[in-house]
Amino acid sequence: MVAIQMNKNAVTNTLNQNGLCETCNRKNCLITNHKKNLLENDSFKKTIIKCKKGQQFIIEGAPVNGLFFIKTGTVKVFRTGINGREQIVRFAIDCEIIGHRGFGTQEYYSIGAIALKDTELYYFSKEQLQKVLLENPKFAYDMMLFYANELNRSENKVKSISQMTVRERVIDTLLYIHRKFGDLRGFLNLPLSRKEYADYAGTTEEQVIRVFSTLKKENLILAKGKKIGIINVENLKSEISEHNYFLDS
Repeated sequence: MVAIQMNKNAVTNTLNQNGLCETCNRKNCLITNHKKNLLENDSFKKTIIKCKKGQQFIIEGAPVNGLFFIKTGTVKVFRTGINGREQIVRFAIDCEIIGHRGFGTQEYYSIGAIALKDTELYYFSKEQLQKVLLENPKFAYDMMLFYANELNRSENKVKSISQMTVRERVIDTLLYIHRKFGDLRGFLNLPLSRKEYADYAGTTEEQVIRVFSTLKKENLILAKGKKIGIINVENLKSEISEHNYFLDS
């Protein structure tokens, strides 16, 4: 059973061949680089899952039955920490894979995932993927490289975050959102609550508010409700340059 089936509002459709993935030429995209095996193979069962904004499609603790690939949309990936507190692991966009860390190694998803806007996902079952991996050495090799890169990035991020002050972690979060989503009319193109900033930075909402207030006074950012704009990106980068701010993209 797919984790999303626990969410009655989600809509699943059979795969159509007119989506963006069929025309995508991104060189670093694992799925589209193997379209012949994953998207164009009629014997390979796959579905497109359509989620409305705010819908959860991976339930933390649900059985691992496969992985998800974002066709279009934005997703928040999170896990439950101490005392039930939410910890945001990352934000995912087009051409990113979700649920892969449990694939083949765990019985249950260690993370949950929620669509932050209307999102379309490919769902690949565990059994089908294992079959393709066994039959296609190139895909298996590329998948191995993908996991190695993910592990390296995760280990480096943990090391950097553990050595950062609260201010540096909040700045790192702002720069991460800026790199990943860019600007829209002078503000970061992903409006987040102060709590969501705190949940990603590993701090409290009160501390995020204090850091934002200080950064505003220093003329480094501007704020309008949930909208945050970065006035001087280079100055923020220089504050955390020794921590390799670019590790998590």
